[in-house]
Amino acid sequence: MYEKKHQSLLPKKHFYRRILKSILIANFFLAISLFIGISGYHWICGLTWINSLMNASMILAGMGPVDLLTTVGGKLFASFYAIFSGIAFLTTIGVIVAPIAHRFMHKFHMQDNNE
Repeated sequence: MYEKKHQSLLPKKHFYRRILKSILIANFFLAISLFIGISGYHWICGLTWINSLMNASMILAGMGPVDLLTTVGGKLFASFYAIFSGIAFLTTIGVIVAPIAHRFMHKFHMQDNNE
């Protein structure tokens, strides 16, 4: 997907397009994660759609739950969704940072090879 060590540095126009593509992929993944949370809070926990959206958004953003859950199924879902959200956050950051880190390392290795 990315250029090899012996290839030249990608032009800035293509690099910015690569970053935009990474951001779009990350946003798509976040939208799917949010949909999973909203659905789970609505169907498993019995919350309204708007409260499900708020709880899923808060958990996915790392803020924590808002509504008190009383059922065992709801508590189990919230626990697993919180763990999933932590992994989703790290994955999203990795997808966004990957092209930037690759360009930095590629440029670093190009300078190292020129010496």
